[in-house]
Amino acid sequence: MKCIGHIENAYKEKFGVPRQSGLANSVVSRVVFDREYSSPDAFKGIEEFKYLWLIWLFDIPENDSFRATVRPPRLGGNEHVGVFASRSPFRPNPIGLSSVCFKKLAFEDGHAVMYVSGADLKDGTHIVDVKPYIEYADSHPGAGNGFASAGLTHKLEVVFDVDVTRLMGEKECAGLVESLSLDPRPSYQQDDSRVYGMKYLDWNVRFRVEERRLIVLSISES
Repeated sequence: MKCIGHIENAYKEKFGVPRQSGLANSVVSRVVFDREYSSPDAFKGIEEFKYLWLIWLFDIPENDSFRATVRPPRLGGNEHVGVFASRSPFRPNPIGLSSVCFKKLAFEDGHAVMYVSGADLKDGTHIVDVKPYIEYADSHPGAGNGFASAGLTHKLEVVFDVDVTRLMGEKECAGLVESLSLDPRPSYQQDDSRVYGMKYLDWNVRFRVEERRLIVLSISES
């Protein structure tokens, strides 16, 4: 396989990246294609699709051995399920699949740049392919969510102990709030006194969680 480009967004480290695509739609990402794949002809007709599939590579060490079972975060990190019954990055082939909302296509400095929202990828992730999302073929209403159903309802109220408006713009703030509301903590960590740190754009965000409230304690430039 050949990498055709990479993604650029606010998630500078793994901690804080949404666990599924389509959950933080306030965050807009740029898919920057290598010049070799930036011919306008390669994107002809893409504007007809509202959603796209991104196929990408997890950043996993090459010498990492195969794991038949994994511990999904939504099961508290203690219960094992088969790797093929999960979306864990620890797979025989570290391939990720994400459904994103297509915003626009631009050509900047010789590169095709696709703007999308709802990505669950870390900044710099390598992209290997893009395919259109087709509603009649890709959508299966009533299919169920298995043990991942917990992620549908587990959202936190986000409050600030700092004046965030003087630090970042409205769009950046909305993306941060939406990302934090998804509760980036490992499910097995429920210590109300513990302070967590998350990198978002150029800021270090420190927070703690009390029951269903996430309190942002400080935001500083990284």
